[in-house]
Amino acid sequence: MDQASAVDIRKVNKFYGPFQALKNIDLTIPPGKVTCLIGPSGSGKSTLLRCINFLEEYDSGEIRIDGQLIGYDAPGKKSSGRKLREMRRGIGMVFQQFNLWPHMTAQENVAEGLIRVRGLPKADASARAADALRKVGLGDKMANHPARLSGGQQQRVAIARAIAMEPRLMLFDEPTSALDPELVGEVLTVMKTLAGEGMTMVVVTHEMGFAAHVADQVAFMEAGELVAVDAPDRILHQPQDLRIQSFLRTYHERNAF
Repeated sequence: MDQASAVDIRKVNKFYGPFQALKNIDLTIPPGKVTCLIGPSGSGKSTLLRCINFLEEYDSGEIRIDGQLIGYDAPGKKSSGRKLREMRRGIGMVFQQFNLWPHMTAQENVAEGLIRVRGLPKADASARAADALRKVGLGDKMANHPARLSGGQQQRVAIARAIAMEPRLMLFDEPTSALDPELVGEVLTVMKTLAGEGMTMVVVTHEMGFAAHVADQVAFMEAGELVAVDAPDRILHQPQDLRIQSFLRTYHERNAF
């Protein structure tokens, strides 16, 4: 794997009409580390994640990956579509929904982007897809169509599709939220493996156990603001901010049984 990417987010604001979804966000994401974004629903976590690869346009501020300004050639001047596509080649993203082609096998789903985006010959793309599927523990499911895979297996195919592109940065947007509870563990195990290999990861998650044991830093957001960024233990077990305390209290009450 190529050297992992660092991300610098400075004074980023995002509006939807009069509603401000992100408020002056400052965040540094170190290379080769895992950053978890936590907080209540609607706090801006997914919006911030999507701004990192410019799936959402931010209105002011800067986001840089390895020093390169993302989405703009200069303040107020958006990058061309071609430049954006080139920039996104180094970024993998896994969404809540799996977004697999139902008529393609797991292997074909993973290979498709390699053929269309990277221009790999079909045989080479298939071989790399097979390697990626084995990496996520699906070496025996390559010929299965999505309908013959569990939700956890489909999400692992989506992760394989992302890592097959050999990204330097991986973005996960609540990757377990659409899964039944008994399937969550298999996806988190794959993510832990990627983290152990030194890939830069930004994870929007409601899995506090994952944040506690895998993240290098945890960022708490509420109402579009970045409230605190610190080591997992200090955020999750020794929070000083009353908003974090309230969020964690509610979380533990909901997950008590």
